[in-house]
Amino acid sequence: MEYDFRSIEKKWQEYWRENKTYKTYIDHNRPKYYVLDMFPYPSGAGLHVGHPLGYIASDIYSRYKKQKGFNVLHPMGYDAYGLPAEQYAIQTGQHPAITTERNIQRYREQLDKIGFSYDWEREVRTCDPGYYKWTQWTFIQLFEHYFDKTENKAKPIKELVKRFERSGNLGIEAASDPHSEFTAVAWLKMSEKEKKDVLMKYRLAYLSDTMVNWCPKLGTVLANDEVKEGFSVRGGHPVERKTMKQWSLRITAYSDRLLEGLDTIDWSESLKEIQKNWIGRSEGATIFFPVKGHDIALEVFTTRPDTIFGSTFMVIAPEHEWVEKITTPEFKNEVKAYVKKASARSERERLAEVKTISGQFTGAYCQHPFSGESIPIYIADYVLAGYGTGAIMAVPAHDSRDYAFAKHFALPIVEVVTGGNIEEESYDAKEGTLINSDFINGMDVPTAIRTVNQRLEAKGIGKMRINYRLRDAIFSRQRYWGEPFPVYYKDGIPYVMDESKLPLELPEVDKYLPTETGEPPLARARNWQTEEGFPIETNTMPGFAGSSAYYLRYMDPENDRALVSHEAVNYWQDVDLYIGGSEHATGHLIYARFWNKFLYDIGVSVKEEPFKKLINQGMIQGRSNFVYRVKGSNKFVSYNLRKEYDTMPIHVDVNIVSHDVLDIEAFKNWNPEFKNAEFILEDGKYICGWEVEKMSKSLHNVVNPDELIEKYGADTLRLYEMFLGP
Repeated sequence: MEYDFRSIEKKWQEYWRENKTYKTYIDHNRPKYYVLDMFPYPSGAGLHVGHPLGYIASDIYSRYKKQKGFNVLHPMGYDAYGLPAEQYAIQTGQHPAITTERNIQRYREQLDKIGFSYDWEREVRTCDPGYYKWTQWTFIQLFEHYFDKTENKAKPIKELVKRFERSGNLGIEAASDPHSEFTAVAWLKMSEKEKKDVLMKYRLAYLSDTMVNWCPKLGTVLANDEVKEGFSVRGGHPVERKTMKQWSLRITAYSDRLLEGLDTIDWSESLKEIQKNWIGRSEGATIFFPVKGHDIALEVFTTRPDTIFGSTFMVIAPEHEWVEKITTPEFKNEVKAYVKKASARSERERLAEVKTISGQFTGAYCQHPFSGESIPIYIADYVLAGYGTGAIMAVPAHDSRDYAFAKHFALPIVEVVTGGNIEEESYDAKEGTLINSDFINGMDVPTAIRTVNQRLEAKGIGKMRINYRLRDAIFSRQRYWGEPFPVYYKDGIPYVMDESKLPLELPEVDKYLPTETGEPPLARARNWQTEEGFPIETNTMPGFAGSSAYYLRYMDPENDRALVSHEAVNYWQDVDLYIGGSEHATGHLIYARFWNKFLYDIGVSVKEEPFKKLINQGMIQGRSNFVYRVKGSNKFVSYNLRKEYDTMPIHVDVNIVSHDVLDIEAFKNWNPEFKNAEFILEDGKYICGWEVEKMSKSLHNVVNPDELIEKYGADTLRLYEMFLGP
């Protein structure tokens, strides 16, 4: 007898729905178990066969734990705000609210067909006002708190104000931007604006001038991983580095706790290592090098103060605030041209590039703090303005990048630690005896480091310091489809709204397309102001805002009085098993850990780490196709002609490619941006490139699971995917 999977699967899916088989309640008589998948963003492409790989695994384990007597929480929702959803709406010429709703309905149909045991009454959508009310609420809490280094936790900003009133900021150990010390008398004499400016340097959510990756065509700031070779990954548009006023989150205040927390969770060692490297804790010293002819001193951070006598040149970031000031007239044009060139590359690319060597002499010199010798100052893009101090003392004999730079520009290389052969390569090991180093000659490296640090502090020209690679998270986006900031401006000073005004709902605008000038779409909203007439912030929050605490909201999704009730959070506590991709290691996974630690500090979360055990499900691969765009144009070159032009590969939908030949008319209709594209063909055809890589909607190489379910049934799909790998 033939197995009629269609009628059988439909029967049981209807039964589960009608009887609410998977509805979950708090049950103190049974132990809890919380299983969670990283929720998807609802794009127009729908689910592909790569999505269920993790979903099926978690569903099997959820059912297993239920059979073992656990009260299992297994929810699902949609990461509906952000750039992907908005870009799809722009491509189709529809409002993102319409396309997002339709896409969510499509996802729900697909998920139901696969037969998951989700409690759908707990569904969340990050674009729902009832949901993002609590994203906005958390932002307000971040704004109203600072990080006390003595107690190693967030505390109300009101307590900091009281300390300023008693003794100024003298002796206060708090995470903050650099600024001058002041007394209680000075604080009391400050104007309202001056006081607010000082407090902004301490707030965990703060407004400041920040160097960003700006894409005029997309009309928004991009994260480092959204930029490749000076162009946006999405669309291949030119990106430039520029300074903009942005909201940021002071995640760096939690650097040590983020590191320490990794020892308490059951994650893979490889993923932990990625986060450790991303945070990048290093111990060293800050040293000041006076700039000749100027009343300033370059501040550098180094983990190797013992090599100070081997420093033969200085390198500062092209974006360093003193580049223009110290550059001599004869080098102005060259320096200006180099700064412009460097602005087209993201920080991540600059760090990754090790083969190409570039730089420019500024004409300026600084003075060695011990020997008094003159040291030339260069700018180079391998030094970043936001890491350390934006300046380094280059020691070519004992650092590989400095060595390559010195060889390229024929600069002196002075060996100061024995053990290597600097004629062939730099000697980077922290082992050996100091030579050519004045008062530390003959010492081993650890002794020399201690001795130099003591001498630096005694002379007042440096001090010991701990540095981190982790940067504060830029939290502003100049787009429409995101959470509005609950912030208004009075006399140019930002204030957060009263919590009773939440949610501050996203308004209607006549045009939601991004602008090349950087003016956010919300600036075009009518009456975008408070009842008193004060203008409201026009930037919106980034995609990671809504996904940073969604695991807590699942515990109590209907609560309109709190993010989560004490009863719910005390019962469910944390996620026991979290399944999702390792590509989120330096994005969502680190932001969610930071967000949760803050909520733990203020008494919302009861566990400092949100995800007890994390499994990366791996990925299903797909065959991608590429078109090759001539940089800075809307012209596309066929595959075998691409090397004759300066091109950038762009992923194209595999459904408009047949045997690697592009359907040009379908391509023009696929994205409005390419409507008037020009093509350079070979033998009358446009040949696409191809590559086997991760199956992903962003790579346009997906296979729809509906076809497989219709042909073979959901159980077959589930079993097949589970047999693909561990």
